[in-house]
Amino acid sequence: VQLQASGGGVVQAGGSLRLSCVISGRIFVINGMGWYRQAPGKERELVAGITRDGIPNYAGSVQGRFTISRDNAKNTTYLQMNSLKPDDTAVYYCNCRAKETTHSSAFDYWGQGTQVTVSS
Repeated sequence: VQLQASGGGVVQAGGSLRLSCVISGRIFVINGMGWYRQAPGKERELVAGITRDGIPNYAGSVQGRFTISRDNAKNTTYLQMNSLKPDDTAVYYCNCRAKETTHSSAFDYWGQGTQVTVSS
C-alpha cells in the first residue's frame, strides 16, 4: 500500500491550500483516513480524520477552518485548509488504516509528507 500526498506549498496567512492523498497498491478495504502534521521541534499531531462512512473529526486548532473529505471510488482523501495561520506551518502526512486482503489484519500506512508553509 502506497500513499502519495500532494498540494503543499507556500501561502500567505489567510490563504487556502488543498491537500490530496492517493492510496494505491494491494487494497482490500480502507477504513479510516487521516492527516497529521509535524512542525519543527514538535511531535506529530492529528489534524483531521475521517471514517469509511465519512464521519470527520478535527483537532481543536483547525476546527472550522479545515475540512477533510474522501472519495472511496478513487481511494483518495482531501484536506481543504482555509484561513491558514503561520502556526499551521508543518509537514503534513496522510495516513490510512487498510487491509490488503480479506483475511489480513488492518495496518496503518503513511505517505511521504508534503510541506505547508504559511507566511505572516
